[in-house]
Amino acid sequence: MSKFITSKFWADTAERTVATAAQTALATIGAGALGFPGVDWASVASISGLAAVLCVLKALAAGTKGDPESASFIG
Repeated sequence: MSKFITSKFWADTAERTVATAAQTALATIGAGALGFPGVDWASVASISGLAAVLCVLKALAAGTKGDPESASFIG
């Protein structure tokens, strides 16, 4: 597990996680199509949070198979 201590790996993981959460939030808001006031913000936060957790788990798995300095499976 010492492979995951590098700051490059965590910076890469953080960038991907923030992007995934933001994209998921926008997709969830857009999928509602009720207009901005009708958005169920608890659902948006819950779905985006789950996507972020899955993104971090994927990065951890990728760090064991691909380049340990990256959150990608591709080396």
